[in-house]
Amino acid sequence: MQQIRHSPARDPRRVMAVPAGAVLYRPDDECPGFVVVHSGSVKVSLTAENGREIMLYRVRPGDVCLQTFGCLVSGSAYSAEAVAETPVEIEIIPVAEFQRLVAEDAPFRQQLFAAVANRFADLERLVEDVALSSLEARLARALLRLVDAEGMVNATHESLAVEIGSARAVVSRQIGQFARDGLVEATRGHIRVLAPGRLEAVSHEAD
Repeated sequence: MQQIRHSPARDPRRVMAVPAGAVLYRPDDECPGFVVVHSGSVKVSLTAENGREIMLYRVRPGDVCLQTFGCLVSGSAYSAEAVAETPVEIEIIPVAEFQRLVAEDAPFRQQLFAAVANRFADLERLVEDVALSSLEARLARALLRLVDAEGMVNATHESLAVEIGSARAVVSRQIGQFARDGLVEATRGHIRVLAPGRLEAVSHEAD
């Protein structure tokens, strides 16, 4: 992960604690400055006109939010929504200071552009995943990505649908099939991965 540093040093007066579930920005909101995530995870998602939602990426310490970067570069408003997945600490570098850092601080500029390039690569993988992979493979990858050390995935079927760009009912049917195949055990709001090796094999299957 490309770590983004900035100077001057972190100012505790402008570091904000944000609770889980809080909306950081919505479509058409103006961008107040460059967002630095110090702790926690922020989910950025896009909702289509038909109401279908897809998770674009997560922003964790060291990551760049492409939405924020794009707004600052083009002077446009946000087009997606960002929600704190966990309690987070964020710092907002004012627009003028961000522009000065980009212009005058070569290490900051280099690290910023490298992190943006990495984030674009993530989006390319997302497009490829949605366009070319089967639902089973996408869901298997999501479960493996979200599973914790105890083998649990603490996610609802609706949140998994957002994760892979599908519908909740479709995800529920596929989770049921995984359960019948002995890959997972599903309870309300929780999924236990029983056979990670077999799930890994499913994750690499093509259409």
